[in-house]
Amino acid sequence: MDEIEIRDENIRLGQFLKLANLIESGADAKAVIADGMVSVNGETDTRRGRQLRPGDVVELGGVSVRVAAR
Repeated sequence: MDEIEIRDENIRLGQFLKLANLIESGADAKAVIADGMVSVNGETDTRRGRQLRPGDVVELGGVSVRVAAR
């Protein structure tokens, strides 16, 4: 599983998807999250503004990425 480092102590789900290169744009993030295609720590989450912290695991399309502290 890949780890993506974040600068601050948390990051919004939509921003993290873009940072992790799981999607190409904010519009893509909005769509995949609203369609229930994204899970955080094994549970589907439809909140684009969900705050992620180091250790959280995000999955989209069978690809899992862990949030890591810098």
